Amino acid sequence: MESGPAIFAGLVFALFGAGLLMWTTTRVRHGRPVADGVSPVASATVAGVAAVVALALGAWCLIQV
Repeated sequence: MESGPAIFAGLVFALFGAGLLMWTTTRVRHGRPVADGVSPVASATVAGVAAVVALALGAWCLIQV
């Protein structure tokens, strides 16, 4: 019974992390800002770290099942 929510949470974290990482990579490659009014390097770094953390949380949730 407890594996259902863990699988759901793991998939949500993994999809969010993958989407954010792809979006950030695409924005950086095209030279577009990741966030308005913020340093391009800082915003790309923060978004990249958040994406990797979300992917790690998703993997952790899926491993716990």
